[in-house]
Amino acid sequence: MPTLQTVLGPIDGADLGFTLSHEHVGTNAAGLRHTYPEIIDRDGIIQQSVAALKEARDEAGVQTIIDVSTFDLGRDIGMIAEVARQSGVNIVVATGNHLAVPRPFGEVSPDVIAPMYVREIEHGIEDTGVKAAVIKVASDRGGITQPQEVVLRAAARAHLQTGTPISTHTWSPDRVGEQQVAILEEEGVNLNRVYIGHSNDDIDMDYLLGLLDKGVWLGLDRYPGGRVPGTPDWEGRTEIAKKLMDAGFTERIMLSHDYSVPKARHGEQVQEERRRANPDGYNFIPRKVLPRLRELGATEADIHQIMVVNPRKFFAGE
Repeated sequence: MPTLQTVLGPIDGADLGFTLSHEHVGTNAAGLRHTYPEIIDRDGIIQQSVAALKEARDEAGVQTIIDVSTFDLGRDIGMIAEVARQSGVNIVVATGNHLAVPRPFGEVSPDVIAPMYVREIEHGIEDTGVKAAVIKVASDRGGITQPQEVVLRAAARAHLQTGTPISTHTWSPDRVGEQQVAILEEEGVNLNRVYIGHSNDDIDMDYLLGLLDKGVWLGLDRYPGGRVPGTPDWEGRTEIAKKLMDAGFTERIMLSHDYSVPKARHGEQVQEERRRANPDGYNFIPRKVLPRLRELGATEADIHQIMVVNPRKFFAGE
């Protein structure tokens, strides 16, 4: 069985177990914790994250989360490692970029950026020695911007050098995943190592099946959903998951929340809105989505495939 790097070191792929494929321990902005640390309740984030992950582990058997926080999302490797240590949940971390692409990145060749990602995969992030095991890239409403294309091509080149899988943030109502796939194909990426995320913000089966026919994996990883007008609620998202299963793609989808704990020193109103949006946290899928899938006809073997086997195959490269 292949091994996979986690924030606490390598583990056997078989030890991934029940895996949430797109989550966060805590997010903010690049450089914030160094420059204005007083705005971040770091101890509070650790405490709440540990409690939430322990609850998911003990209640639902969650063994692993893939934390796709990049440095422009305020990635704090020391904090993530402490949460993993205290919670007993494996946490896999990412290199790459989210939407806040640093200005210089849009002004250079992808060949300048790719080695930075490779360094975080092969040698470690910052001075921690913690190695990334997934490359995160992001594009959103309106499609891929010029700086985001540079980053996407850099991610492709880092992938080709290291074999590390690529996980994307998209806006599916604008069919952004198709644009990402076209660029990755140009770069020669094996699409079996590509995960198109946030693919359940929309119910366009033609779009989703077209992506699957290209050979990528789909992340149905925005639960509960329904907060943005025009996007499906959690039940609509679950019905789409079952339709994809019925179309023969049970072995190509994964479920997750895109959740991070709503703990901060300021912005109490925002934090309270996030609590109301998902009071179940990392347990929403086990408590609500999986029972609904069973009601729709999914078997226990199907659930195991989606939550255990598929993440192991994709992230560990089984």
